[in-house]
Amino acid sequence: MTAQLDFSIDHRPDFPLLQVRLGAGQSLFAEPAAMVTMSPALHMRAGLKGGLGKSLGRMFGGESLIVNTFSAPNGAGAIDFAPAALGDIHHYALGNGGGLMLQRGAFLAHGEGVTLDAKWQGARGFFSGNGMVMLRAGGSGDLFFNGYGAVMPIDVDGGYYVDTGYVLAFEDTLSYRVTTMPGLRPGTGQKLKTFFLGGEGLVCQFSGRGRVWVQTRQIGSFLGWIYPFRPVKQRN
Repeated sequence: MTAQLDFSIDHRPDFPLLQVRLGAGQSLFAEPAAMVTMSPALHMRAGLKGGLGKSLGRMFGGESLIVNTFSAPNGAGAIDFAPAALGDIHHYALGNGGGLMLQRGAFLAHGEGVTLDAKWQGARGFFSGNGMVMLRAGGSGDLFFNGYGAVMPIDVDGGYYVDTGYVLAFEDTLSYRVTTMPGLRPGTGQKLKTFFLGGEGLVCQFSGRGRVWVQTRQIGSFLGWIYPFRPVKQRN
């Protein structure tokens, strides 16, 4: 049984900071450039984790090829982490044989006993706009992931629709398919007009029982909003 990490998440949801307090002999694995502060008693090492194959899988899933390993060989100490995106940090305790699917860029850190593998999504990943590869976290231990905006958990029992850009993570007890909103499938007349002009296109249709985590903002929408305000070079 993997020992649970001692941690806290402060300043949420806008500018959260994750602090993990490692005991002697414990280790933690995190995305590069996420560390803010570290106790001098701790040690950091950068490198591949799980071999070249798994490292490449993480890279195709939107994460770094390199993983930073923090350890406490000489005594206890604390580390602070901050995600790159302006959004909340969430903790998930893995165990009981279940796994968690993560969207591109969502992984922040995990404790010992947790594995991260690439999960090929094929065409449905391509049409979702989030890439053909997702990350699957398995094993047993602590996992930390982050979103853009606040992170909202939703318990699904039967079915649920989430816009593809807002899906952050979901338990692998759920199945999903990429589709259009009911009543908006392309056709003729009003349906075709609504599909292209209504602003609500592809969604993930979840089915089964499990939990989905939704981020309350998405990068694509923000970039679309800010685009008209970009500096434009004036022609002479």
